[in-house]
Amino acid sequence: MTAAAVQGLFETHLNVRSLDASIAFYRDCLGLDLAYRLDERRVAFFWLGGRGHAMLGLWETGTAPNAMRLHLAFSCEVDEVLAAPRKLRAAGIAPLGFFGEPVDEPVVIGWMPAVSLYFTDPDGHLLEYLAMLPDEPQPAAGIVAYSDWCKARSS
Repeated sequence: MTAAAVQGLFETHLNVRSLDASIAFYRDCLGLDLAYRLDERRVAFFWLGGRGHAMLGLWETGTAPNAMRLHLAFSCEVDEVLAAPRKLRAAGIAPLGFFGEPVDEPVVIGWMPAVSLYFTDPDGHLLEYLAMLPDEPQPAAGIVAYSDWCKARSS
């Protein structure tokens, strides 16, 4: 027996060096909705997917040399992930593949399958736009460029 049936992840939190720089990045570059800022505690919260759906908290830690870098994946629509490389570049953000390499298009993670694109925030946290694909899982495909996934699927 479980204590409760988990339906999803409601919130997650990141430590950031500069709250102001991080608010600008998440609000202005990623378009997240700033829900609440508490200056005396140096924390800000963003709604993900609209008010009450999910939340990201940013907590300022200052210039500590042992900053932890984490990974977050944001759920998106397929067309949004496909358009993201151009939009990220326009905002001065480098789109990355699964292994951290610069890419011009998203990749597909075959075992899921999901289309995915990575990038980093000002603190080096690895962020990801991810959309599940309606295709059958193909674990043997590994991780491939989206265009290669489409070619293999149509053959």
